[in-house]
Amino acid sequence: MTKFSEFGLDKKIVKSVERMGFEEATPIQEKTIPISLEGKDLIGQAQTGTGKTAAFGLPMIQKVDPKSNHVQALIVAPTRELAIQVSEELYKLSYDKHVRVLAVYGGSDISRQIRSLKKNPHVIVGTPGRILDHINRRTLKLENVETVVLDEADEMLNMGFVEDIESILEKVPKSRQTLLFSATMPEPIRRIAERFMKDPELVRVKTKEMTALLIEQFFVKVHEKEKFDVLSRLLDVQSPELAIVFGRTKRRVDELARALDMRGYNAEGIHGDLTQAKRMSVLRKFKEGKIDVLVATDVAARGLDISGVTHVYNYDIPQDPESYVHRIGRTGRAGKEGMAITFVQPREMGYLRTVEQTTKKRMNPLKAPTWDEAFAGQLNLAAEKITAILTEENLADYKTVASELLEKYDATDIASAMLKLLAKEPDQTPVHITEERPLPSRGGGGYKGKSKNGGYRGGNYRDRNNSGKGRRGSSSGSRDRRFKSERDNKGKYNKKSN
Repeated sequence: MTKFSEFGLDKKIVKSVERMGFEEATPIQEKTIPISLEGKDLIGQAQTGTGKTAAFGLPMIQKVDPKSNHVQALIVAPTRELAIQVSEELYKLSYDKHVRVLAVYGGSDISRQIRSLKKNPHVIVGTPGRILDHINRRTLKLENVETVVLDEADEMLNMGFVEDIESILEKVPKSRQTLLFSATMPEPIRRIAERFMKDPELVRVKTKEMTALLIEQFFVKVHEKEKFDVLSRLLDVQSPELAIVFGRTKRRVDELARALDMRGYNAEGIHGDLTQAKRMSVLRKFKEGKIDVLVATDVAARGLDISGVTHVYNYDIPQDPESYVHRIGRTGRAGKEGMAITFVQPREMGYLRTVEQTTKKRMNPLKAPTWDEAFAGQLNLAAEKITAILTEENLADYKTVASELLEKYDATDIASAMLKLLAKEPDQTPVHITEERPLPSRGGGGYKGKSKNGGYRGGNYRDRNNSGKGRRGSSSGSRDRRFKSERDNKGKYNKKSN
């Protein structure tokens, strides 16, 4: 592995990288940074979680002149969450070089962003809709941009942003350097590369280097009405440090989060109907370990950079393999192992096979644990906690009371009481989860046909906050669209607030 100090980067940049705790480059960084530093256009094909932000960010920061008051780099991202996370990482990477980074995205006060733009940021990270809004308002001037990055280009394609991306690229100087990163390379992205890039070099992370290989993948064949009890028992047996449960709809997420809370798990949900402030609050608590289980829709979790996730549970199997890859990509990061478990109804086995063909990895069948096994799992966890305290903690202050207890009670009874105190007994409190039909059987499931605009059928990507407004000239949110799967045609269910 190459160390960051060996790339010829500015010493201030290397200092910032080392402050973040990074020493050696990941495969995608090792391959792309030298090419980018030469000023060449580049297409990087890599999954989420492989270190893409630093791969394009470090060469970009190298080129930025902090003494200039112009926008010199533009990063386009599919979602506001990804835009925020990329901007935060770029801020840390460029801390010692004093590069000013600003994130602009829909769903946030545009007047505040305009005031921030007047402070002359060097790097702009944003969603396509809000970037175009600022361009049209003339609050964002791009004539001095030297580097453009399209991050998660396949997701922007899926969300219907192709025209917006083309409009943005037409506004940037042709002399720019263009870097495009994508997990997959569908034809519309190849056309963008041919039209807007100059002899780009293609860099792929080999399959053996993909984080997916570190993820154990299982499936549980289960009927809809049995799913929640199976999920509860799996959580008790496996005791994940941090887990994400994926549901297909917003209603599903709300009901699952509420039901898990009723069963004694520390859980909260995120989806497109929550305010941006609420979503960021939930994610912050999850990252800090204050929430054990995060329940999310695909769109709400798209592009999230969350470390430490040990388990991903697909409560509903996704309709297309790409969504599956993105879901399980939340775990098994940075060389750490992870586990992904997918619930599959008998009629959905065709979708499972399609996912396996796409990932080129078979999922192992997993038998749902019984309630007795779930209880045994909790007892083992409690025993591990007691063992850790016995071996690692100074117990001198407790021995007097312990001796008094031993005089009154049998040692086995005291140990049993400790286990009862620490172990979470399986909770079978009745909960309500609205049953949803299995995905339509197609003898193989998988992708729907592509639509004329390069996206996939089944997605009229309109912003929920600006429905009814025209596409051009409307507020930026109208372009920060949501997947159709996020829509819930049976009304909203309010989750019990914590």
